[in-house]
Amino acid sequence: MTADPLPLTWLYAPGDRPDVVVKALASGADVVLVDLEDAVAPDRKEYARDATAELLAEPPPVPVHVRVNALDGPLADADLKTLSPLPGLSGLRLPKVTSPDDVVRVAEGASPAEGGAIPLYALLETALGIEHAFAIASAHHALHGIALGEADLRADLGVRDDAGLEWSRARLIVAARAAGLPPPVQSVYPDIRDMEGLAASCAHGRALGFLGRAAIHPRQLPIIEHAYLPTPAEIDTAEAIVKAAATDQGAQALPDGRFIDAAVVTGAHRTLALAHRRA
Repeated sequence: MTADPLPLTWLYAPGDRPDVVVKALASGADVVLVDLEDAVAPDRKEYARDATAELLAEPPPVPVHVRVNALDGPLADADLKTLSPLPGLSGLRLPKVTSPDDVVRVAEGASPAEGGAIPLYALLETALGIEHAFAIASAHHALHGIALGEADLRADLGVRDDAGLEWSRARLIVAARAAGLPPPVQSVYPDIRDMEGLAASCAHGRALGFLGRAAIHPRQLPIIEHAYLPTPAEIDTAEAIVKAAATDQGAQALPDGRFIDAAVVTGAHRTLALAHRRA
C-alpha cells in the first residue's frame, strides 16, 4: 500500500464505470479515487463494489483510493469488509465524517490482508465536521489526511460563493497542521471547461496552504500540477536556504534579509522535494 510521497493530482472516477477507471489509471494522476458514493446510482452500488474489488485484486499501476459509502448508511460496512483486505488498495476515503468516533470505528474494523493499518482520509462535509476538525484529524494513527467536501458543505452552510467557505478552509488547514498531518488537498473544481477559473482557484488554494487538488476530469490535471509545483524563483530561494542552513553557523539570513529558522528550512526542503518529485 504505497503512494507517491508528494501527490499533487487526485482524479475521481465512478466505481460503476470500470472503463473510466482504467482511463483514469492511465491519465497521469498521482492517485486515482474510485468513488462508490455520490457518483454511483443506488441501483448500481453493489456492481460498483464488485467491479472495484476486481480491480484491486492485484496492485494497479498507480495508487488507488476508494471513497466508500456513507458511514451511517447500510452500504459502508460491506464496502469496508470487501475492499480492506485487497492488495491493490492504497487508501480509504471516508465521506461526511462528523466525529473522531467515525475514524476510530473504521480504523479498528478495517483489516488489510498484509496486516498493519489501511491509510484513511476523512472528508469533512458538514458544519459539525468542521467544528470537530482537530479532534477528527488527531483521532487515530491510521488517519493520513483530511479534506473538505465543498459541495455538501456549501449546501449545509447555505453559502452562495467561495467567501462563505474561507473560514472552513482555514480551519481545516490549521487542524491538519496541528495534528501533524500533511497539508490538505483542495476540493474539486466543478466546471471542467473553465481552465482559467481552475488555475486561479488553485493559486488561491496554494496561498491558503493546500497542497494539490482533486479533479473530476483528466483535462484538469495539468492545470493543477502546474499551479502547485514551485516556480523557478521559489526553487532558487529554497536552494539558497538549504545551502545556508548547511553551513551550521547558527542563525542565518538570506541576502534579502530574511531570517532562516528550522521551519523555513523544512519548507525549503519540501519545495525542493516537490520540484524533483518526478525525477
